[in-house]
This record gives sequence, C-alpha cells and structure tokens, in this order.
Amino acid sequence: MYDTIIKGGRWFDGTGAPSALRHLGIRDGRVATVSSEPLTEHDCPNVIDATGKWVLPGMLDIHTHYDVEVLTGPALAESVRHGITTVFLGSCSLSTVHVGATDAGDLFGRVEAIPRKHVIEAVEAVKNWSGAAEYVRTLESLPLGPNLAAFLGHSDIRAARMGLDRATRSDIRPTASELDAMAADLEAALDAGFVGMSSQQLLFDKVDGELCRSRTLPSTFATSRERRRLNRILRERGRALQGGPDVARPQSLVAMAAGSLGLFRAPLKVSLLSAADIKAIPAVAQLFPLIAKVINRLGGDFRWQHLPVPFEVYSDGIDLPVFEEFGSGAAALHLANQLDARRELLRDEAYRRRFRKDYDKKYGPRVWHRDFFDAEIVECPDPAVIGKTFGQVGVDRGGLHPVDAFLDLVVEHGAKVRWRTTISNHRPAVLDRFAADPGVQLGFSDAGAHLRNMAFYNFGLRLLHRVHRAEQAGRPFLTLERAVHRLTGELADWYGLAAGHLRPGDRADVVVLDPAHLDDTLTAYAEAPVPEYDNLSRMVNRNDQAVSAVLINGEYVFGNGVAADILGQRRTGRFLRAGV
Repeated sequence: MYDTIIKGGRWFDGTGAPSALRHLGIRDGRVATVSSEPLTEHDCPNVIDATGKWVLPGMLDIHTHYDVEVLTGPALAESVRHGITTVFLGSCSLSTVHVGATDAGDLFGRVEAIPRKHVIEAVEAVKNWSGAAEYVRTLESLPLGPNLAAFLGHSDIRAARMGLDRATRSDIRPTASELDAMAADLEAALDAGFVGMSSQQLLFDKVDGELCRSRTLPSTFATSRERRRLNRILRERGRALQGGPDVARPQSLVAMAAGSLGLFRAPLKVSLLSAADIKAIPAVAQLFPLIAKVINRLGGDFRWQHLPVPFEVYSDGIDLPVFEEFGSGAAALHLANQLDARRELLRDEAYRRRFRKDYDKKYGPRVWHRDFFDAEIVECPDPAVIGKTFGQVGVDRGGLHPVDAFLDLVVEHGAKVRWRTTISNHRPAVLDRFAADPGVQLGFSDAGAHLRNMAFYNFGLRLLHRVHRAEQAGRPFLTLERAVHRLTGELADWYGLAAGHLRPGDRADVVVLDPAHLDDTLTAYAEAPVPEYDNLSRMVNRNDQAVSAVLINGEYVFGNGVAADILGQRRTGRFLRAGV
C-alpha cells in the first residue's frame, strides 16, 4: 500500500497544531495516511522506525545564494543534510536569470564571497536560457536535491537591460524602453512562478571584476519611479518584495517598510533584511518588533528576516565583508586581487591613520562593533598569538593600537591569519523574543555564500534545540509545535508555496529528528571541500546524529550523515511555483 512508512514518531503537521504519536504512510511522493494505529508493513519497501524521534515537515530556507552552486552541484547537500527541503534562490537583488556569465561573476563574486572565476565558469557551463520560464525549465532538468523557489533579482534585470556600466552610474537613468523591459522581465518571472523580487539598497555591497569594480550593486542606483513601477507589479500580483535597506541611512529602512502599506489598495508583501541584535547598536533591537507591529496594524503585510542564532563570522586576514561599510576597509577589499599592492597599502602610515579613525568611530549606524578585543585569532603561523584577541596582541607588543596589531599580523601572514568574532544575536533573551515575534520570519542563512566566513546551514536545528531546552527547563518562549510551524508552514503559506506541511495529501518532504542529539554540538563548525569550486574549503556544520532521515517528495535522500545514492544523481526536488 505504501512506498514508505514512518512509524511511531512524534508528528508535527507544520500548522502549529498539537503534536501526537502517529504513523505516516507515504505513496507517490505524498502523505497518504497519518494514523494513530500502526500501519500494515507488508510489501512496504521502506520502513523508518521513528520511536522516540520527531517527524516534521521539511524546513524552508528563505534566504540563500545557491544560484551558482545549484547549476553544477544541484544536490545542495549541505542544506539537505540538516533537514532543509526547500531553498529560495535570488536573494539580495542577485540572480542569474538574465545576466551573462561575466556580469554574474561581477555581481556575485565580491558581495557573496564566491570566487568570481567559479561563478563565471558555472554560468558559462550551464546557461542555455534567455528568460525566467526557460530558466525554470533548466533547473527542473537538473538532478535537484531540494525543492527550489526563487526571487528575481533587481540588480540582475537592471544590469541585463541597461548594461552593468550604465546600471551602476548615478548620472544615468533607465530609458522608458529599458524600464518597460525590466517590468516585462518581472511579469514573466511571476508568470513562471517566482515568489517575487529582491532589491538591495545597502551601500557596502560592492561589484567585483574590473569594469565596475567597487561600485555598489545596480539596484542601489534605481530611481523612485523605477521602484514604484516594479513594486506595483508585485502588489497587483500578490507577490513579495525582499528588501535590503541601507543601514547607514535609516530613512531607506522606513521607506521600504512603509512601502508595504496599502492606503486604499492591496498591501505589498515586504520581507526586509534583517532583524538582528547588533552588538554595535544594541538599542536598535527594540525597534524591529515595534516597526513590524505598527506597519501591520496600519494594514501592511510586513516581516523582518532573522537568523535565529548568534551571527558568528570568521575571516582569513582582512577579507571580511562587513569591512566594506567603512572607507579604509573597502579600500583594502578593493585590492583583493592585487595582493602586493594591498600589502603596501596596509603598511602605509597614512592608511593606518584612516583605519584607526574609522575604527574609533563608535557611534552611528553600523554592523561591525569595531572592537579588536572582541576578535579571537584561531589560526596563524605564529602560534604565540593563537587564542588571543588582536587587542591583547597589541597590549603584549608594548601597547600597540589594536588596529596596528591587526594590520601588522595581516601584513606578515596575509590570509593565514584566521580569526572570528560575533557581530550580532549574542543575547539569548533577545534571540528568544525575535523567534516568537509574529513580525519576524526565521531564516537568513546565506547558504551557498561567504564560504570561508560563516556556516548557518543548521539554523533550524539550532532553534529547535533552544526551544526544547527552554521547555525542559520550565522557561518556554515558544512551544515546539509553534517553532516547527515558524520554520515550515508559516513561511510556505506567506510566500504561497505548497510546502511546509505534513498532512494527508501534502507533499512528503519529511525530516526525522532525534531530540537526544539536539545538543551543544550544533554550534561547532567543520570544513569540507566544494568540488565544483576546485575543492575550495568551505565552513559547514556536522550534526549527523541529530538528523535520522530526510525525505524529499517521498524519496529518502539523507540520514545519519550519509547521502543516499540518488541525491544529486536523480531529481528529487521540484521548482515550487508561487500560488500553485
């Protein structure tokens, strides 16, 4: 009767309803039965014993940058192994739907810290599409691991229709025909089932390559008229705008949030980056829930995106993306492909004065806390500094300014100096408030990007661990049912996707978790090579005992740290069309 039976687990349906011990029968990629009584296992080829375990819908990751990796490594196993069964492409105004390979390399390379060379090679190797519908067909021809959903990137269509040079110049406005073409591209993407459009105003995201190097992304140059035209299409079609306001200009945040309001018309779905408890400006954490509450009470449909774990980042030398937010840091990153020139710059005393001045600015909107006493060295050819902060190294070296201690080590050892710091989400009580707030969406992993800087592939497991631990301690801030709902059905429903639920008739995207192994090992990091990127070592998570089984469209694809033979060889995922 069934292709797979999952028996005796604590079942969560993804709606927030009470969980219960149930037996699930799966047939033809769908949940056929959810029964309180054991199912007949006769002639069932796959029986999964979930006794003592949790059975929940596959989780959604609404913010990834897998646009490049999916083309040549469509298994996307680093997310699948942690129970993510649906990933969103096209975040931060970036997609590969319209631009060519070289422009894609320029757009993704520096902003998302994916080596430009590999971006170009992947797009050149696979691209055979000229628009959204053909792009979807190409994705569906690949042996996809997880299901996919997608935003269309504003920078993608702007660069494709205006040319990257014209699209990144403040003295150029799109012609009427260029704006018409962008609008037509967006309409076509929505017709193809895209969940909406992503647009970015953040001014420290910089273009790679030579032609437009260090200019901000094309969408940051969009005029108000252009934004209104594209947002009107999203509003009329009931699709979402994913936005990234400029943290240095609070008015951009207010404008993007207020854009959700209807005012005698339908509200615009807006999901903004991001609600975070920023070390540098801790008071701002109080504003995020308030802004969402006000906008939604006034008739908007507004959400913040939020990474529900501490935002810990690593850097090899000076190559930390948040350094783009201040002038001296951006100057060093501009020379990322000219290492000798960069080394000379870092030695220069005038440059160091600029860096010290930027570092000592402790007030105003910013992301990095600018505290080298909160930056631990984890690898270095000089073993005497490992485990110390750059600030302490300065003290040990006769009272050097922390900036000079940092730059001295980078000049001497380059990228062999590896260090870490936590930028935000460091206070557990604030994290718990955000996780429970209805104006906040959970999911901002950046999976597939910043390969040497961070690894949040298991963010959902880490949230469930925190919720479970709080419940056991008698201090619950969310029920487990509500936490599962927030990671699954709530997201799918808001974006209009047939995912995130585990009821009879639903898609059989299933995760079986062992709560006994949802523990502190979830916070550890490992490294693994990326075969598609010349075996570049990327930061990953390894919590193999926590995830007993992952099924996508009824097919077993991963469990206990081992991928099934079919993962990445035969298509298990689908492109999920919004509204279908």
